[in-house]
Amino acid sequence: MEFDVLFLGSGQGAWNGAIPMAKAGLKVGVIEEGLFGGVCTNRGCNAKITLDRPVEILRQVEQLQGRGFDSLPALNWPDLMAHKHEVIDSLADSNKQKLENAGVQTIIGHGTFVDSHTIEVAGKNYTAEKVVIVSGRLPHRLTIPGSELFHDSTDFLVMEEMPERMTLIGGGYIAMEFATVANAFGSDVTVILRGTSILKDFHQPYVEEVVKDLKQRGVKFQMNVALESAEQTEKGIVMRGKEGYQHTTDYVLDATGRVPQTQNMNFEGIGLAFDAAKGIPVNEYLETNLPGVYATGDILDKKQLKITPVAAYESQYLAHLFAGDTDQPIVYPPIAYNVFTSPRIASAGITVEEAEQSPEKYKITAVDYAGKDWFHQVGNDDINKITFVYDQEDYMVGVTNVGNDAVETVDGLLDVMNAKLKAPDQEELIYIFPSIAHSYMKYI
Repeated sequence: MEFDVLFLGSGQGAWNGAIPMAKAGLKVGVIEEGLFGGVCTNRGCNAKITLDRPVEILRQVEQLQGRGFDSLPALNWPDLMAHKHEVIDSLADSNKQKLENAGVQTIIGHGTFVDSHTIEVAGKNYTAEKVVIVSGRLPHRLTIPGSELFHDSTDFLVMEEMPERMTLIGGGYIAMEFATVANAFGSDVTVILRGTSILKDFHQPYVEEVVKDLKQRGVKFQMNVALESAEQTEKGIVMRGKEGYQHTTDYVLDATGRVPQTQNMNFEGIGLAFDAAKGIPVNEYLETNLPGVYATGDILDKKQLKITPVAAYESQYLAHLFAGDTDQPIVYPPIAYNVFTSPRIASAGITVEEAEQSPEKYKITAVDYAGKDWFHQVGNDDINKITFVYDQEDYMVGVTNVGNDAVETVDGLLDVMNAKLKAPDQEELIYIFPSIAHSYMKYI
């Protein structure tokens, strides 16, 4: 075989494993038809947080009006978009160069399976003992008359001007994060949902806090809307639905989810098991139904969250497996995750809802930081609540937080959960004072 390991795709489910594999002496190749680093690096997480950063700062300044600040800074979308290109556009080439510097061969073009050990790219066949599929997911697109007028998350992240009126379809991460950003930059934002579910992966009382805040800022939520068509008119894009629903806007963002990228790779031809809606099932070693063919990242049909750090974890696991460092199946630790709204919501481990369903197994403690903790009062936080979940031995097994610093708080408490620290053990942790960590540790 030409390669020991050949990756089909260069996202975080490839990049984090390919380099250590090459350093371990394996001959590794990475096939990519687009930008190296995948969606997160180029058209997702990195770009999104760059556009959100001024919003995060603005919210904190708002909370200190009359407490050190007399006016708010003005936001400028074209300037911010130029900055986004400045920090994001070079990442793809940088990632490609890092792969090559580590000894990984990069192959440009669309990869198609010939058989389970052979992938064809631009008329040339490449063979490998092991193939890892890292094709990820694509934005789901509605298929109603006029839906060609709609945009997706990729379009939003390169949008040169902020529209006067923006409408987002969906209630997930993308809809809520981009609604937050667009609203802060002055767009008249409407969120349309087919049902009533918003951010279903998060503790709903905390979601309600975020939604309430957005509503107070002028974001409108229209529930139980079944869209049927859209058309461009002189007044804007007119969206119509059942029971006479009608809404006019300037820009429509289809944020109805993401779907596995399984097309045009000949999965059917080689007998690879996959579900067009769910992705590729794998065993406890991340191996598909075909021996020697593996998969990582968002393409997987799995219960774990489809987020970048999980893809990276899976790729690193395969590096250890293929290098012979382990022969054990993958074991997922507690996973921290968040939504970049303002305020943030972040969680890890056992959810509050899971704990409430099993009171014989778990205990729940809630704290209102905004009204109780002096350090959060320094920033005049108006929304900051945290809920801890403990097992019957008093080990923390879950946490969820809504607040400006939710990401840092949950990341820090993830270490406490993984280390299985109880109150006496925490006496050995001497944190900087004052700090977020010093603040939350006294409540756990």
